[in-house]
Amino acid sequence: MAASVGNAVEWFDWYVYSMLAVFFAGQFFPATSDDSLVPLMSILAIFAVGFFARPFGGLVIGMLADRFGRRRALSATIVGMGIGSLMIALAPTYAQVGLLAPAILLFARLLQGVCAGGEYAAATAFLIESAPENRRGLFSSFFYISATSANLAAIGISALLANTLSADAMVSWGWRIPFFIGSLAALVGLWVRKQAVETLDVDLIEKPESARIRMFDFFREHPKQALQIFGITAAPALVFYVWSAYLPTYASLTVGYDLQKGLLSGVIALSVFLLVQPLFGLLSDRIGRKPLLITFGLFFTFATVPMLTSLEPTFKSVLFVQLTGLLFIAAWTSISSAVASELFPARLRSSGIGFPYAAAVAIFGGTGPYIATYLIDIGRAPAFAWYITALALVSTVIYFFMPETARRPLR
Repeated sequence: MAASVGNAVEWFDWYVYSMLAVFFAGQFFPATSDDSLVPLMSILAIFAVGFFARPFGGLVIGMLADRFGRRRALSATIVGMGIGSLMIALAPTYAQVGLLAPAILLFARLLQGVCAGGEYAAATAFLIESAPENRRGLFSSFFYISATSANLAAIGISALLANTLSADAMVSWGWRIPFFIGSLAALVGLWVRKQAVETLDVDLIEKPESARIRMFDFFREHPKQALQIFGITAAPALVFYVWSAYLPTYASLTVGYDLQKGLLSGVIALSVFLLVQPLFGLLSDRIGRKPLLITFGLFFTFATVPMLTSLEPTFKSVLFVQLTGLLFIAAWTSISSAVASELFPARLRSSGIGFPYAAAVAIFGGTGPYIATYLIDIGRAPAFAWYITALALVSTVIYFFMPETARRPLR
């Protein structure tokens, strides 16, 4: 509960920004007479900056989680995320304070990016260290259960406000409401996390050498495992953000799909994706992690091109491709926390997970929609499917050569 509730709160704050960007873009970046898309593009650029702050959070907060314990790190991440959300909710507009307005927004998103990167580092270790030996896969699944629940909540609240308030009200003040909700929910998440039991061995925390853990000790002592985390995350990071959020836009740009139908297909696909997480987690506890990882990798190596080239401008077609893709992505998301945690010893677990994972997400997940849009713009849309295929092949090769860790004692 401590890991999942706090994680859901943090990811609600993260997702709601992209859901409401179209409403508050003009409040921080006034449109020019030449290009009315300037505000939205500027807001989305700040969204991308948040992705690139995540590796720093994974590095620093991961190190602190290894030094001082998981619970303190998790309390820090949720406080930082709540502060960032409150800053956005209360931020003055460009008309009121000029350039200070986008500067405040940028700082808030950088803070949230750092906290999101640190959240995965600390929460992953916390979840798996809390699990019984034969249930680490099941416990692992709760990371994406909570993150996907937050995504659905962000979609639901944003849609409710957009359909309840007038367009003028949404632009002037309605968009601020979800950020207030996120900041208040952070207090609830903090209270829950304060009740949690520390999972890092007290003896490890109190040893003199724990205070001397440096930022890149995980790479100096376990370079192979750190590179494995980066490699096994590269393809999933890309396909997750494409299939969970960008696919309707991709279909709209390539085959003329009506984007108004995209929200419904996304909600249906994400709901099924959420429900299968614990099933795959349990399955990995029984048959091992590698079969699921290899299944994910082989599917996207061989099925990405047929799926994306078969898209038609119909609801059924987009829903089928989105739902099928997310079902196979669940084979990775459900066990990613367990796989990552099982590669490192407790002393360097959070820092060893945090930086390589966040770096892969920033490089491949954060840039995926932009690369796709660029390739479509220059008339090379099919190249994006082959880009995914190549990355999936690289990750699949790594899956084949990784050790099976499901039945090993957690170090």
